[in-house]
Amino acid sequence: MKITGFTSLSTVHDWGRPVGDVNGVIAGGVTEVGVLLVHTDGGLTGVGLGAHSDIARVFPAVEGEDPRAVVALYDRMLAHVFKTGHAGATFGAIGAIDMALWDLKAKMADEPLWRTLGARDRFVPGYASGLDISLDDEALVALYERYADRGFSSAKLKGGLDADTDIARLKAVGDVLRRNSPKPALMLDANEAWNRKQAVRYVSQVEAEVPLTWIEEPVRRWDAEGHAVVGRAVRASVATGENLVGLEQYGPLLAAGGVDIVQAGMVWGITHFLRVAAIAHGRDLPVSPVGYNGNPVAHASAAVPNHLTTEVQDLGSPVGLTVDQTIADGGIVLGDTPGLGIVVDLEAISALDSAAGWRVPAGPHVRPERAGLRLVPGP
Repeated sequence: MKITGFTSLSTVHDWGRPVGDVNGVIAGGVTEVGVLLVHTDGGLTGVGLGAHSDIARVFPAVEGEDPRAVVALYDRMLAHVFKTGHAGATFGAIGAIDMALWDLKAKMADEPLWRTLGARDRFVPGYASGLDISLDDEALVALYERYADRGFSSAKLKGGLDADTDIARLKAVGDVLRRNSPKPALMLDANEAWNRKQAVRYVSQVEAEVPLTWIEEPVRRWDAEGHAVVGRAVRASVATGENLVGLEQYGPLLAAGGVDIVQAGMVWGITHFLRVAAIAHGRDLPVSPVGYNGNPVAHASAAVPNHLTTEVQDLGSPVGLTVDQTIADGGIVLGDTPGLGIVVDLEAISALDSAAGWRVPAGPHVRPERAGLRLVPGP
């Protein structure tokens, strides 16, 4: 079987609520989801999810190849863009192709990807994460009540502007989750909002009232020493890595002792996650994938020995995608549909008429002017 071509699509996910973080918010609650279909001469089609605007530059590396060679093809894609680099949109395209190739490999074996990867159990432990910074108290509690109904006993809140506000929100969510555990795990994600000393002061204030399990991205993603400074000064674990695009970017963090929970972005693909998990395992560190888009990396999470927990950002699926998984018992129950278990409804996607977008001027993917430079709490 050979790879013959691709189709690039875009659907949307309707969150039913504003979503965002300390950097900004998508008030309309509708965001785009890239869908990549990789075609073969054997009639099978692989599905990859995530933004892949650089697909035309990367695809020649895999065209005409056997999709079963997915790991070798991953390195072939990296080599193909050697001189110009593999970060940003290029890494997104590599990740989407990689997902589609793993999808094809498992479909050719007529089994779900978690089986192909050698997992023993279809259940993937998870934590609730609602991208919730703009929700008022009532909406926040209502959201996490729905997660609690699915058995979740851990949650990650977005914060970083005002410690008193974050403390109150963490306590409120803790009260909700306490019906599933007497001591729920609570995490706070600052999305790179602080400098080093700000992070230490802020987290110390929160920890005086709330036992944080981890603080996520307290400083800039590349600041290995800064993460280590924060880690030594607070009780919570330091989690980071979702925005790193390649193993070489993890090296300084690991060498500095700057990360306790090693994360990898869901959109960067299966092979990237497996490799991040391996280098973390070599240092006796747990790994956790971050993101959404139908939770494709959950299949790989089920197969690695050091998986801690997977972020579950929503309980539904993007428009036009049927995903064979169930959110229950505080995690993801993977199904038996071959491959990633994702079925694409082309008619539903083609009928879309929505002005969705992550990258709006006030959205969470645009860094505010005074990020890391605030002397007093923000609104």
